[in-house]
Amino acid sequence: MGAQWKSKGKAQVADAKGKLFGKLAKEIMVAARGGADPAANSKLRLVVEQARKVSMPKDTLERAIKKGAGLTGETVNFEHVIYEGYAPHRVPVMVECLTDNVNRTAPEMRVAFRKGQMSAVAWDFDYVGMIEAEPAQPGADAEVAAIEAGAQDFEAGDAEGSTLFLTDPTDLDLVSKALPAQGFTVLSAKLGYKAKTPISASSLSAEQLEEVQTFLAGIDDNDDVQNMFVGLVD
Repeated sequence: MGAQWKSKGKAQVADAKGKLFGKLAKEIMVAARGGADPAANSKLRLVVEQARKVSMPKDTLERAIKKGAGLTGETVNFEHVIYEGYAPHRVPVMVECLTDNVNRTAPEMRVAFRKGQMSAVAWDFDYVGMIEAEPAQPGADAEVAAIEAGAQDFEAGDAEGSTLFLTDPTDLDLVSKALPAQGFTVLSAKLGYKAKTPISASSLSAEQLEEVQTFLAGIDDNDDVQNMFVGLVD
């Protein structure tokens, strides 16, 4: 669970990897609007680094950059849309979509939320920079790294042995660049939503937790969904 929900076993499934590449390609295209050179476009650089870490094919990566930067003559019209509400048992959810047709995505999200409730929940989340990183050397201290790199806070991440560093939104790139010098390898870096008062999974029965997970999996199946941020902790 944690700050950003990830479907169980997603990384091990071939079609899920293809879906991940598709999501990253969208993010790359949107970021590349600000320029095709990652060295001069920090937003693009962060997404490109993430794509390389999950072994996105080089030709797929380069094609997304060129398309987003307008170098192929194709038009990219993705719109960033946020849907918010509750999963079953009042678990708050923020859903980020990148869509080329809001008139398609909006009703699909309404259907996806049928077993929950669409409602304003942004008040219960902080908008922050989220950097998932893992120790690159023995003895790397997450607390020291957070202080030295300029992160606001840190906590155990979703991946085994990883740390989630939290930053002010404007400091995301700066902290990402500083963490390697503190002995951490950055796995991903993005802006997102962290619940202020998350619900503990232990407060739900096994049946209730399964209902929440089924609901979240249904939303994640939508091709327009980029990220979900869920107010549920282990």
